[in-house]
Amino acid sequence: MRASDKEALIHECLVQNYEKYYRMAYSYVFREQDAMDIVQEAAYRAILKSDLLKQPEYADTWICRIVIHEFLKKNKQTASVEEVPEQGQEDKIEDVDLQRALDKLDEKERSIVVLRYFEEEKIETIGQIMNLNVSTVKSKLYRAMDKLKKYMETGGVNYGRLEKGV
Repeated sequence: MRASDKEALIHECLVQNYEKYYRMAYSYVFREQDAMDIVQEAAYRAILKSDLLKQPEYADTWICRIVIHEFLKKNKQTASVEEVPEQGQEDKIEDVDLQRALDKLDEKERSIVVLRYFEEEKIETIGQIMNLNVSTVKSKLYRAMDKLKKYMETGGVNYGRLEKGV
């Protein structure tokens, strides 16, 4: 496949699946503007590097991976959840609680939870996106859900002590 054909394929995939990529980014950051920034940067990078796409049938999976990498990059540059939302920002209390719970997970666990429960991806697809085998995805998903359950059961307040065994 020629580079121009790959670029056209990526562009088409971005247009068709924009909502999916936005929801995915939003489920990471829970802020509308940040989610749009992540998707915009991921789209730019996907088009810019479209010639690196090896298997055109996995264009969507490849773009999902780019969205995750953009979130991880942005996450390293921004402050924690504890910052006060801007006036007029539409963050909800439930979103903040959920984001705090998701922040307790490591990056791979969080990505797997987001892909499975926010994007309703199959375990096999998550494995392709994350470059992990199916059994690893299942075990990481199980551990992540266990951590989330413990966090939510303790109301988040005592989770750090619970995790350290204090």
